Amino acid sequence: MPLIHNGRFQKDPFTRIGADWELPIDSANLGNVIVPFGWLADLSQNWPNTGAIGVEVANTVALDELIPHLDRLALIVIAFPAFSDGRGFSVARALRNKGYTGLLRACGALIADQIYHAEACGFDEIEIPETLGQRQPEPQWATAAAPRLTYQRGYDGLNILDRRRLARRADPA
Repeated sequence: MPLIHNGRFQKDPFTRIGADWELPIDSANLGNVIVPFGWLADLSQNWPNTGAIGVEVANTVALDELIPHLDRLALIVIAFPAFSDGRGFSVARALRNKGYTGLLRACGALIADQIYHAEACGFDEIEIPETLGQRQPEPQWATAAAPRLTYQRGYDGLNILDRRRLARRADPA
């Protein structure tokens, strides 16, 4: 599955662990891993010392179950089951508001037109199905990821009105 970071396709530095794998995992041999959400409770007692740990969650995840683990997670992958299901955007924004500073990845049914909104909600990268990567190649994602001004405040904090106010303060005339 193509991984898009800053509008460019990249190789995924994480290995996905299937639910059929057994604990404990030897992350020293795997490197960076993404585990199923159900594993977090077991991992909290047997957290690997090496490699980065990521978790894959549904867009309906209860944040109360995830918050105790935020300081140890290097990556949170939020699933987008359909193009029209935007609950993952709300989850990402809530995680950033709770202080999560690690990588946030949207995974699944997203199109290039949504990359700007994903970044505004706090996502760092997007993982899409192979068929979508063929239908919307890298140049489309790069164009859609170009910075733009909006009236809504995104994760970056500034909108058109804020930029105007700052410009007025900088110009004493």
